[in-house]
Parts: sequence; structure tokens; C-alpha cells
Amino acid sequence: MIPRTLDLPPLWLALFAAVVWGLGHAAPLDLTLDRLFAVPLLAIGVVLMLGAAVQMALRHTPLMPHREPRALVTQGVFALSRNPIYLGDAFVLAGLCLWWNATYALVLVPAFMWLITVRFIVQEEARCDARFGADFAEYRAAVRRWI
Repeated sequence: MIPRTLDLPPLWLALFAAVVWGLGHAAPLDLTLDRLFAVPLLAIGVVLMLGAAVQMALRHTPLMPHREPRALVTQGVFALSRNPIYLGDAFVLAGLCLWWNATYALVLVPAFMWLITVRFIVQEEARCDARFGADFAEYRAAVRRWI
């Protein structure tokens, strides 16, 4: 069992990224346009993460996934996805697969998304449902979990 202080999405992203890096170095698949597509994926990921972090900070609600939310953030990037930081992580991971010539490792992106869903999102949604009730139910009905 992983202690809650270590069970954090950025650490899981780092672990998946390390696997992608290793695969790219062990068996590179250099496709012509890999890096051309990698840069926008990486940029989209970073913009989603930063945009969500700023919006959460402005609403004084914690970024840490195991803490109780103080506000229901539904504007900006949260109008596109209920989990823009995690979505940004997935974009970054996909971009790294291309950047490190491990295009075949893109199969790890849905695995990462599944892991984040079961380890973090389900519990976060339960806390939001308990705290914000009908407001969260309305938001959940209007905005998809990922995209």
C-alpha cells in the first residue's frame, strides 16, 4: 500500500513518463512527424494544468487530491473537463511518448487515465457530491469527466 503522502498524481505521471522514456531509449521508433505533434500535445497539457491550478487558487480550493474541496470550480478549463489537470497530465504523457520516439507507448495513456480515475477521480467526485450536492450533480451532468 502506498502512503497517501506519496500517492499523488504527479508521481504517477513521473512513473509513467519514466517507463515511456525507457521504452523510447530501449526501442526507439523514430517517425518523421513525432516531434511536430509532440509539441502541441505538451503545450496543451501544460496550459490545462496551469489554467486549472490558477482557477483553483483563485477559488481557494486545494490542489491536493486527498483534501476536501472548498469550492466547486466550474468556469474556464473546468467548463471543458471536470478534471483538466488530469487531462493535462494525459496530454503531457502522450506528448512525451512522441517526443521520446516511443509512439507505441501511447497505449499507456489510457492505462494512466484509468489509474488516475480509480485512484483519485472517483474519490474526489464522491467528496464533491457530498459537499456540493445538487450543484455538483448539475455540473457532472453538463461536463464530462475527461473530455
